[in-house]
Amino acid sequence: MSVYENIQGRAKINQETPGPIRLVLPATSANLGPAFDSAGLAMGLTLTIDAQPSQTAGGPPLRIEATGRNADRCARISNNMIFETYRDVLSRAARPVTPLYLRLQNEIPLGMGCGSSAAALLGGVMLANHFGGLGWDRHACLEEACRREGHPDNVAACALGYLTVSAVSEGSVAAATCGENLPWNLLLALPPASLPTERARALLPMTYSRADAVANVQCASLLVAAFALGRGDLLRIAMQDRLHQPYRMEACPMLPLLLPLGRTPGVLGVALSGAGPGILLIVEKSSDFDQVTSQIRTAAGGAELEIIRTAIGPGAVQSIPAARPLNQAFLAE
Repeated sequence: MSVYENIQGRAKINQETPGPIRLVLPATSANLGPAFDSAGLAMGLTLTIDAQPSQTAGGPPLRIEATGRNADRCARISNNMIFETYRDVLSRAARPVTPLYLRLQNEIPLGMGCGSSAAALLGGVMLANHFGGLGWDRHACLEEACRREGHPDNVAACALGYLTVSAVSEGSVAAATCGENLPWNLLLALPPASLPTERARALLPMTYSRADAVANVQCASLLVAAFALGRGDLLRIAMQDRLHQPYRMEACPMLPLLLPLGRTPGVLGVALSGAGPGILLIVEKSSDFDQVTSQIRTAAGGAELEIIRTAIGPGAVQSIPAARPLNQAFLAE
């Protein structure tokens, strides 16, 4: 039985007319060095979706207003991942597709290994659950989004927050979270050009040596212990990787330049963020932000970089806001 069939079997159909909904979905950084496709870290950067049924008779199925980062891309109607996911989930569940009016406020860098697709997928599933009256719980939404993503690391962290480790077994997702209230900050070093995940995955070999596999199992286990115990001293060892980062350096030239910063005071670990090309640095909260930023720029050798300071954050939040009137000027276009 597929993940979707498992979810569908648990659905409870809600016949009530749905009202507006707000979703706040965090950016995520997956892999964290050695935990390839199995761990993700929720960050303080978010995608906020305010959604309500579109009230324009005979109008288009989707209207969007977007603000924030990459607003032009977020506002695209065609091939919109949020809406395409929403529509497909409802079609598979044999539920009508309610036309939507979406207000998006985005802080998540797109195409940088920061989990933007996971946030969009999970957002689309959660919208379908709400407006389709499916009655799915958070875990059911998580499993459906994972089925679409193909691996659970980013989606699980987006749903549950903090450090989340996850695995798929017999079509079901098992996940656990830890690492709340740690005295660590996060820095993202982002080059100007994005990297498609498909290209990054194509760089990986089909097989690995036993020595490389064992090294990553050791470091991934230590990584979880470091977050669970708040042991920053363990991260310098725990975030070493031999399965994906060495093969992605060609497409992510900032990685070999910034990895040595993991040995400098105040910096606890450095890793490729997801499939890249962004680089994640975990630093002590007491560290001087300007000093670490200067070290990053020096190590990068003058290459163009955007550096974002953020924090470890909670998972997705769903709320029911008071309905706001639709933007009449927008609807008149």
